[in-house]
Amino acid sequence: MQLFDLIATTVTGLGYDLVDVERGERGILRVYIDRTEADAAERGPLDVEDCATVSHQLSHVLTVENIDYERLEVSSPGLDRPIRTLADFTRFAGHEATVKLRVAMPGTANRKTFTGVLHAPEGDKIGLEFESKDGPAMLEFTLADLDKARLVPQVDFRSRKA
Repeated sequence: MQLFDLIATTVTGLGYDLVDVERGERGILRVYIDRTEADAAERGPLDVEDCATVSHQLSHVLTVENIDYERLEVSSPGLDRPIRTLADFTRFAGHEATVKLRVAMPGTANRKTFTGVLHAPEGDKIGLEFESKDGPAMLEFTLADLDKARLVPQVDFRSRKA
């Protein structure tokens, strides 16, 4: 079993979404998790206890599976969360995101990077409504066209205390 699949099985078994896994310098293994959509609506954002729970379980699994690493870091993907799967695009439809394509699409004046509002996928087509020099425009792409996508952090200054 590959490392990503092993970690995904453990993380989803604990009731979380696996966002990403990366190996860093000096043996660091970074695991980014998030709450499932239903759990986030009910319990709010990820907290330190969630990360500790996943870290504890993963350290046992990685030891049993004899996976070589020096240090395990489990954390939230942050406010600019990566979006990778059709399920992610469905979950974050209506949110603002920055999308970078592998190659420019026809009619985009050789642009590869767009920021706009995600539309829910229809089949394998994903929509992004963005502002062009001629006004609002719609970009349609597939996961195969995608290099990377991230949510644009939204800050609500009304909730901040002075």
